[in-house]
Amino acid sequence: MTDEELITKKIAEIAAAADQYPTVVIIHHVPTQTVRYLSEWGLRLLGATLEELQALGPAFSPTYFNPVESDEYMARVFQLMYESGVPDVHTFYQQVRTTEREGWSWYLTSMRRLLANDRGEPLLVIGLAIPLHPDNHFAAKVKRLIDENGFMRRHARLFATLSAREREVLRQLAVGKSAGEIAEELFISTETANTHRRNVRRKLAATTTFELAEYARAFDLI
Repeated sequence: MTDEELITKKIAEIAAAADQYPTVVIIHHVPTQTVRYLSEWGLRLLGATLEELQALGPAFSPTYFNPVESDEYMARVFQLMYESGVPDVHTFYQQVRTTEREGWSWYLTSMRRLLANDRGEPLLVIGLAIPLHPDNHFAAKVKRLIDENGFMRRHARLFATLSAREREVLRQLAVGKSAGEIAEELFISTETANTHRRNVRRKLAATTTFELAEYARAFDLI
């Protein structure tokens, strides 16, 4: 059986039941990173036909997904399909532009290898995308976590310049402690606490308590 025959057969198997599931089902052709199948719910959400999506080729992801997630996760998933010894399932959050509402909608997406040919080369990867309704408190928490993760990646180098003591001082500053309170908490002099406080602000280029709290939350200090 040729690769294309294998692909056609496998997609037909999935499509026969895909629209019964409470999730969007999407199948990509790994070598070309092209959409080969999208369930009816997914087509309605994107307001497009399968032929239109296939014509986009690899441009499908950056067209409909937040470019940050598209570059970081989707490209990585396709790469992992060629590697051995990695987890079978890859799960991540994505922001998708749909016809359902203005702006981005959050989805929890899980992907895995679906089909390989007789030479062990990956042919298809399947994804299940579950919408996170904006009225659900969980969606707001997911957004906050992703924002913090993005902040952490952008500022990891600055945070790494802090000593262990300075990180403890940062934690205290983030919850509004004064130099005197920090000194008492850490059993150091007020002068030393002030020195640490100045160094933390200088190293992080932070001038407000809000900015310090962003670091503390992103790096799990509070």
